[in-house]
Amino acid sequence: MATVTRLQPFTTTIFAEMSALAVTHDAVNLGQGFPDTDGPASMLAAACAAITAGDNQYPPGIGVPRLRRAVADDQRARYGLDYDPDTEVLITVGATEAIAGAVVGLTEPGREVVMIEPYYDSYAATVAMAGGVRRTVPLVGDGDGFRLDRGALAAAFGPQTALVLVNTPHNPTGTVLSDDDLAEIARLCVEHDVVAVTDEVYEHLLFDGRTHRPLATFPGMRERTLRISSAAKTFNCTGWKVGWISGPAELVAAARAAKQFMTYVGSGPFQPAVAVALEQEQDWVLANAAALQDKRDLLSAALIDAGFEVHRSEATYFVCADPRPLGYTDGAEFCRMLPARIGVAAVPVSVFADHTEPWDHMVRFAFAKRDDVIAEAARRLRRLA
Repeated sequence: MATVTRLQPFTTTIFAEMSALAVTHDAVNLGQGFPDTDGPASMLAAACAAITAGDNQYPPGIGVPRLRRAVADDQRARYGLDYDPDTEVLITVGATEAIAGAVVGLTEPGREVVMIEPYYDSYAATVAMAGGVRRTVPLVGDGDGFRLDRGALAAAFGPQTALVLVNTPHNPTGTVLSDDDLAEIARLCVEHDVVAVTDEVYEHLLFDGRTHRPLATFPGMRERTLRISSAAKTFNCTGWKVGWISGPAELVAAARAAKQFMTYVGSGPFQPAVAVALEQEQDWVLANAAALQDKRDLLSAALIDAGFEVHRSEATYFVCADPRPLGYTDGAEFCRMLPARIGVAAVPVSVFADHTEPWDHMVRFAFAKRDDVIAEAARRLRRLA
């Protein structure tokens, strides 16, 4: 029997594998990026109220009006980006579906999608679903952190480029692309008439005084950018799967055409609750980012104490560490043995790259956990030293 092979590499994920090992060995799970505390109380109460009020059926296909307005108002207030909530904002089943809808809706078979490597694992799968060809541009070492290889970026653009996927703040490395990097991406998009799809789910989780600047704010980019974010990381509700796309009406319509045949709609009672959070809980967002910065510092110190070389994390939930000082050169092998040996789970960075050699040793740890969980992980990690 003939089978479709382009999705064969994506039949399972590293997160499922590492989480299963964590359960088997009762390990502290620092592999999968989800928090272990809830979001703002007003949002949780609004969700409960929506459920008991009967908001449990299909919401409108483009999302409930209040949430679309809240998304548009938030972006106008933060970044000066003015989107029509009726035609330029689409509510999705999380950012992952938003990415899939954008890529499938805007990529013809055989066309190329430029993406930064390492990349979030769903990117490669959605390009495969669209029948596209991925072209990766690496992050390269920059002291204890990473920067974009702009020469490789320019070389990746060409006549077959359909779109560029831009993720900043960046998962898995915690890198925040500089304004100069973003300006170069914008220049290339305008020069080659390429659409940008920007994954900005960590836009509010920046550290050490850094600020986020959306690519859509650069000259020539408002009209060619689909901007994606979600409630998951902003409000600690990863299980609710409430995301959104903002951009020009014709690009949003293309993403919606694909998205409506993926799930159509979802998260009915959670959409108005997220609207409440966007309208009322900006102080909570700031406090959450500050708490995450402290957690980053706690886990980074623990990893250094255990003997790792630790890379700079400028944002997100994640810090990348190098176990080679401890004698381990294969990050995937290291992560597979770690739960059984010391009771900690992490994720190898090499699974997020086509060109794995620069990343073969690298390991990603998630610090969006309670302080007592990080402290227990630190105690276990010291067994490696």
